[in-house]
Amino acid sequence: MIHVQIKRNSEGYITSFKMSGHADFANKGQDIVCAGASAVSFGSINAIMELTGVKPVIKQSNGGYLECKIPETLPSMTAEKVQLLLQGMVVSLQTIQQDYGKYIKITFG
Repeated sequence: MIHVQIKRNSEGYITSFKMSGHADFANKGQDIVCAGASAVSFGSINAIMELTGVKPVIKQSNGGYLECKIPETLPSMTAEKVQLLLQGMVVSLQTIQQDYGKYIKITFG
């Protein structure tokens, strides 16, 4: 199962997210749940970097682990753009979870 943990600060802003595990929906290369979750998360990180100029702290491994931390101090307009992109990512991951809940779980903390 893919576990996604979204962390928010006291104001409700997403400060980081972690993804770990494997969906095991299908064989490697044919797993649409893993491919979808990966595309959504990496696409969001790429969009943040390209569209806002913000460089998150990223940790990843070949073993199905991705961690993304957003810098704490950003200009308010930039922070709003980053949050919109991250909220879009959450909506997309929740859509995957609605259809494939046995293979992906999202938690908030």
